[in-house]
Amino acid sequence: MDQIGPSPKRQRVPTERYVQSLAQHRSRSEEMELKIAMENSKSVQSRDTNLADIPFGPVFHPSVEEFSQDPLKYIEAIRPLAEKYGICKIVPPAGWDPPFALDVDSDKTFSTKDQSIHRLQEGISFGDGKDYTIKGYQKMCSGWSKEWKAKNYSPAKPTNSSPPATAFSNGSVISNGVTAVPDLNGSVITNGLCPAPPIPSTPSGPQSSRHESTSVHISAQTGSTNLAHDEPKKFTPENLEREYWDIVETQTQSIDVDYGNDVDTDSFGSAFPLSDKGRSVNSSNFLSQSSVHDDLAEPAFGSDDYYKETFWNLNNIPNSPYSVLRHLKIGVNGINVPWLYFGCLFSTFCWHNEDNYMYSINYHHKGAPKQWYGVPGTKHDADGVEQVFKKFLSIKMRDVPDLLHHITTSFSPRLLQNEGVRVCKILQKEGEFVITFPRAFHGGFSFGPNVGEAVNFALQDWIPHAVAANERYRSFGRPSVFSHDRLVYTMAHHYKELRTKEICHNLIQELTRLKEEELLLRKKLISAGVRDVSGDVELPPNRLDKLDDESADYDDKRLCHSCKHICFFSAVCCECSDSKVSCLRHSHYMCRCHISRKFMLVWTPEEEMKDAIANVRKRMSELEGSNSQSQAVPTYESLVDAPGTEKDREEYKVLEVSVEPLCKIEDDAVPQLESSDVSVCSSVSAASGALA
Repeated sequence: MDQIGPSPKRQRVPTERYVQSLAQHRSRSEEMELKIAMENSKSVQSRDTNLADIPFGPVFHPSVEEFSQDPLKYIEAIRPLAEKYGICKIVPPAGWDPPFALDVDSDKTFSTKDQSIHRLQEGISFGDGKDYTIKGYQKMCSGWSKEWKAKNYSPAKPTNSSPPATAFSNGSVISNGVTAVPDLNGSVITNGLCPAPPIPSTPSGPQSSRHESTSVHISAQTGSTNLAHDEPKKFTPENLEREYWDIVETQTQSIDVDYGNDVDTDSFGSAFPLSDKGRSVNSSNFLSQSSVHDDLAEPAFGSDDYYKETFWNLNNIPNSPYSVLRHLKIGVNGINVPWLYFGCLFSTFCWHNEDNYMYSINYHHKGAPKQWYGVPGTKHDADGVEQVFKKFLSIKMRDVPDLLHHITTSFSPRLLQNEGVRVCKILQKEGEFVITFPRAFHGGFSFGPNVGEAVNFALQDWIPHAVAANERYRSFGRPSVFSHDRLVYTMAHHYKELRTKEICHNLIQELTRLKEEELLLRKKLISAGVRDVSGDVELPPNRLDKLDDESADYDDKRLCHSCKHICFFSAVCCECSDSKVSCLRHSHYMCRCHISRKFMLVWTPEEEMKDAIANVRKRMSELEGSNSQSQAVPTYESLVDAPGTEKDREEYKVLEVSVEPLCKIEDDAVPQLESSDVSVCSSVSAASGALA
């Protein structure tokens, strides 16, 4: 009988970094080469493409009736359109108003990462930021937003005279939101947009510094002085997006922000209420999967109990009857246990796709909007993103081949477009969901103080993407968060739950591939002299009904020493080690011992593999007369604004972004932030090229 109780929690296995000392011990010539490469990348980035021209991804507005069904069933229905963009937004119907379950008065703290926004194109790791309480973080980032708005969005004055400008020691000038940086010829570059007339020189003398400069004000749009009829610039997503990418692409200012990412809801708490019916692995009465499938009476839409029990609650969605992850009976942070995200102005979630190429769902609880970018999850587009990284960060990727998995790099969407990668954008506001599809790269940044929550899920159509992710991880020696082979065979064990012929076909294809490779390599190794001891050693059978904590612990002990793949079907061992094992592909890398000392352990006999395939074939034959949703055919036409995005495009231009904290702060007098303190959000003007 399954034990009822809270799920045990497991931390993700940290990414195995390629020897970091390589980057730390680069020669000076290599550093200069990297700097030149960065300068070259900036020079080829066409800034003629207007960021406003990036197409908007799909937005869906389900009715109360549609929203009351299982969210994964709804996502399956919208997938044919949404998957073409890689990302979409779902706006709940009127009446959706979940409680904000976080205790804003708590003394609990969360860690942050110190992000250098002006260096996001370099792929450098983030340092540690400060630790904050919720109120402490809100006070800090509200103050940062107000500081930026005051500096860059001062109302235009009815005068022809230029307002006072802020001069910095490098000769740059900030005035009315424009950074003017003199180059070596005395010309001025304004936010990287265009050259302006030279800054008049100031005679040197005992009372003057060689870096002093005359105050200059240059309009962000025209390069002219401010006139009486100029409209004040509005604090809108469109303007903030332009300023963000100016910082990233031109490095004319040094901006550091603290980003509270990947905050564990298991210890810090979720902003959604927890289920009383045990639908969340964080619930104290987490139930066996069979109980989740019971026809329990569902609470009415909008009721207090509804927000606890709906599968739109991110604590519950991984355990939806439609989710493959319901077979996970352990909590894996960020996979089936949500993570919280505390954002501030310009805090960035860099380009990445999800672990094991899974789906993800992100909910915006409170605060300023987020700007999202998405790339379709086709092999064509995903490979295109990787090629952009290799082209502009070739030296960095030589030292860190798995740089894309580190989630520390951002390139402008217009750069991706110029390199032939299709990309779209989404503006996410309070109370809205963003869905990312398998293998789809995505990234973005925040427009101000906000808090979001995210978790993964997987539909049965995810199988082909899971295969691709598994092979990629093995090529990098990157551990997976769970065993691919185990999950595939667990799906086959629950073959009666497979819903379409296409899903059965994909599963049979993968089961057959695994079987054929397994049997072929077993035969080759035994013929070469590896001893088969499966008849002499009694091994515990693989559990296929679910992946529990005991199974996961056992899997951790049979990780291939070379590719970090979990040896689910069989493994090769050697008499020289009591702990080292190898998958059948890499047994020759395990040690230098003679092959006669090596032996094979087999957990899954050939007949069991054949039976699994036969059961799925039987299920597919039962579905022959059913109406199945056809698989989306990859297409490569250019993306345009998706239907129903007119309102989002208008809000992108006119929405006034809030700078206020998400909760009441007792001390309303937020102190001025010190620009020299890089451990908190700060801005310092700097000459182009921030490499030390």
